[in-house]
Amino acid sequence: MIDIAWVYEFASQWFEQIISLVTQGSKRVFVAYLVSALVIACAWLVWRRGLGIGVAIRHLFDPTLWWSKSSSADYQLLVVNQAVMLVLKPLILSKLALATVLFYGLNDLFIRPLWSSSSLGGLSASTIAVFFTLTLFVVDDASRYYLHRLMHRWPVLWAFHRVHHTAQTLTPFTVLRTHPIEGLLFGLRSAVVQGTLIAIFVFLFANKVSLITVLGANVFTAIFNGLGANLRHSHVSICYGSRLESWLISPAQHQLHHSVEQHHWDCNYGAFIALWDRMGNTLVKASSEQQLIYGVPNVGPQEHTLSHLYWQPFVSVWRSFRHRIQIKTRIETHESND
Repeated sequence: MIDIAWVYEFASQWFEQIISLVTQGSKRVFVAYLVSALVIACAWLVWRRGLGIGVAIRHLFDPTLWWSKSSSADYQLLVVNQAVMLVLKPLILSKLALATVLFYGLNDLFIRPLWSSSSLGGLSASTIAVFFTLTLFVVDDASRYYLHRLMHRWPVLWAFHRVHHTAQTLTPFTVLRTHPIEGLLFGLRSAVVQGTLIAIFVFLFANKVSLITVLGANVFTAIFNGLGANLRHSHVSICYGSRLESWLISPAQHQLHHSVEQHHWDCNYGAFIALWDRMGNTLVKASSEQQLIYGVPNVGPQEHTLSHLYWQPFVSVWRSFRHRIQIKTRIETHESND
């Protein structure tokens, strides 16, 4: 028999999860970040493209973009994924649980330093907070780059990440066009990075450790989101120029990453900092004049249906494993016959 109370509670949490996407500053599509992206995009189109404000706004809200089959799939995934992640939540490692385990592990293995007020140049709580906040931002960004790169290069991971790249029109909500398996992997990555750094900093600096936040987000993440990070998934190609794009990933650079052209497939994996792409020889600079087609080759209408987006990655993984098993079997059979 269906437990009505449980259904009501689940539905309430599901609705809250959806609403939190635009009401919490820790979320990429927080309404303030969307508004700032709109203002920046409009100013860019007026300044660089010479469009009138009215024309620029109509361009930004082109209904053929926002209500395409691809964008409609983005919205459906956004809604359904919140329910799926609620079900999978118990499987996601808690960063606080990991931090606690690592902290006690460090205490068992090492003698905890008791810094005096004059130690380390007399670092104040505010200085340590800045150092911790910046370190967390940089390490988190680096880990995001390397996992993202793995998801493109390992066939099993690509099967799930491909869901994101089947988007043929880009809007800020395309960032949420992800398969739940990818969500689990990035959630695990975040927990490991944050849990590890929290444990290390608390071990070293005890109660002096704190995170500097704006609207509930790491201040550096909030700054980048407020400066138009949502335009990375958009049809407004804002580039930063060659010098700055050696250090920061521009919206136009990330749009290159979504290009259907083969020579763009292995580029610009970074989220904010371009250094990781430079180190990995995957950095490609962009142009505000670039004309791109987004997606992956041979995307059909069925690839924008929920059933296909959720189920096809598992089918691809199974076919890949089966193909490898068949090849291995043939090799073994051939060797035994010899």
